[in-house]
Parts: sequence; structure tokens; C-alpha cells
Amino acid sequence: MSTAVLAPDRPILAAGETIDTPAMVVDEVNLHQNIAEMAAWAASLGVNLRPHMKTHKTPQIARLQRAAGAVGATVAKLGEAEVFVDQAGIDDVLIAYPVVGVPKIARLLALMERAHITVTLDSRPAAEALARAMYDADRTLDVYVEVNTGQDRAGMRAGDEAVALALDLARMPGLNVVGVLTHEGHAGASAPEMIADVALAAGQALVDTANAIRAHGVDILHVSVGSTPSAPYTPTVPGVTEMRPGTYVFYDNSIFRHGRIGPDRCAARIAATVVSRPAPDRAVVDAGSKALAMDMSPSHPGHGYIVGHPGATIARISEEHGVVLLPPDEPGFAVGDRVEIIPNHVCPTVNLTDELLVVRDGHVVDRWPVAARGKVR
Repeated sequence: MSTAVLAPDRPILAAGETIDTPAMVVDEVNLHQNIAEMAAWAASLGVNLRPHMKTHKTPQIARLQRAAGAVGATVAKLGEAEVFVDQAGIDDVLIAYPVVGVPKIARLLALMERAHITVTLDSRPAAEALARAMYDADRTLDVYVEVNTGQDRAGMRAGDEAVALALDLARMPGLNVVGVLTHEGHAGASAPEMIADVALAAGQALVDTANAIRAHGVDILHVSVGSTPSAPYTPTVPGVTEMRPGTYVFYDNSIFRHGRIGPDRCAARIAATVVSRPAPDRAVVDAGSKALAMDMSPSHPGHGYIVGHPGATIARISEEHGVVLLPPDEPGFAVGDRVEIIPNHVCPTVNLTDELLVVRDGHVVDRWPVAARGKVR
């Protein structure tokens, strides 16, 4: 996977382009470059690309990813799947989250009439409920077994625990175990000098688990890994068949610490206006917690990276206020000035906005609704 040359910070919007703020702006060139680069990387490895679309939640971007070679979509929730099937024409969706509860199972069965749906499972109770529903409806649901390779969130531990669950699921009528899946998010959270080793170990643990399941006669077709920070590493493990990066379409502040991507490759920013300058060392912008997600990042202090102002820190945010602490003699930040903020975590930040303003050569050329915003059910 190529390494970006870190160019000086530059804004997306031309100085004379007038927009109302706060707003999420997306640079068209960077967006297309990011999509094409990850697709080329997957193709070079012979690994299927099934991007996680919870990042952008936008049908237009889903179509761009599919046109670049993605085999389908990964989503977190049924509501997202419904949007991408019905509004983007995606006909192959992996729901990388357990589907639990009567209302959701009913929606899943309805969605299966419109697209091929695969569900990730990590427990017998959730699997049993799905198996009963599929059997009663005379349907068969493809499932991946979620494997914990070190993140310690969901998933059965790699090895014997995951193998035992896979064998139990394979005996349930209505379920067809076709893959194993991990989210090696702990690799991205590792120190930069450790990420490669942690990611490769996670990939190997998943491949070994898949082989152990196969030894019992279950045909595991898909060995699926997923994380943008670890995308240069985990998919290179022999036996991995699928990768599910998400944030790569935009990138965000969290990727800077690994040294491959800098601000100029970040396609999405929050454009904000300086609304107050109450002190020489303090300014206030109109992007607070309703425009910027609350996540922090080890890449840069504060609640986001202000493009062109690496010494400035968004030290605290309330609902409508972003309080920026300024070093001595920092230029700009007069009332009325516009700044662009790269979010610490772009996925929940996108979920706070109704639309993306698509920018070409500094000017807004389109507005894309964030159609899957708020689809948390």
C-alpha cells in the first residue's frame, strides 16, 4: 500500500466560497483518491474489499465504492443496510453486528427478499432465535462467526471458543456458517511501532481459527478482517480473503499518529466560523458537540485538528461552542474567519450532519444527503 507524501496543510474551501457553518465539507479529489487507492490495494492482494459504510452513511459514496470494485457493503445496523439496499442498490450486505430481538428479525427477513444478507454472530442465544425464525420462514441465513483476536469487545476468543461456537451454529437449521470475522481495532490503538505486529498477529489468529473450523468439515469461505489503520498489514496474511476498512474514504485525525496519512489526505472536514475572540489566547468557533463527536485522539490534543493551525487546540466543547486555545501570535481567528477542522473520529461526526457539501477546486458543486444518519436500530 502506498505511503502518502505529507503536503502542507491546505483548506478545502476557496477563501471566497461562502457557506453557512458549521458544515461538513468533502474534497472530491481526495475522496476519489482514497477510494481508488484502497480498492487497488485489495486487488493487488487478491482480497475482496467489503468497505464498512457506517463511516459515510451516504448512498452516493457507496456507489463510488462499488464502482471501484467493492464486492458489497459492511454495515453495523439493519437500518443502515435498509438504506444502502434501497437507495444505493447494494445487493450484498454484511451486517457486522448481532441481530437480536423480534422486531429486528422481522425486518431482516423482509430485507432478505431484496438483497443477499449475511449476519455476524458471537452467541448461541442470538443464533438460536435467528435459526428458529429462518426455519419457520423456510429461509437460510448466511452467518459469520465473530472472533475476538485481542480487542476484547464482542466475539468469541480465537481458537477453541470460536471453533466450538461455529460448530454449534453449523448444526442449527436455517443457518449457514460461511465465514469468520474480526475487527482488529486494538491494532490501530497500538503504538505506531507496534501496529504491524499486532495486526499481523490478529490476522494469523483468525486464519488459524478458520482452518480449525474447516478441519471439522465446515466450509469457511470468508476470512474477514476490518480496520483502516491496520489495512496495510492484516490483509497480507495468507488465508485472509476479505477486508472491511471504513474510515479510509475520508480519513481523520486518528490516522496521523501512524505517519502514513497527513491532513491533506483527509477528505472530510467541519467548516466552522470564529464567532468570538474574548481573549488573545482564546477564540470560540461555532462547532461544538453537536458538530464534532466527543472522541479524543492521541494524534493531536483536543477535539480535532484545525487545518493550517497545528499549534491551536480545541480545548473544550459544549453543545454549540468550540473553545480554541491559541499560542502567542497565532495568525487568524478574528471574528468572522472560517476554519476547517479534521475530526478525531469521522464516523460519529458524520452522524451529526444532514448533508455533505462536495467541493471541487474550492467550490461547492453538490450536496449529498447522509441518508443513513441516525439509523442505529
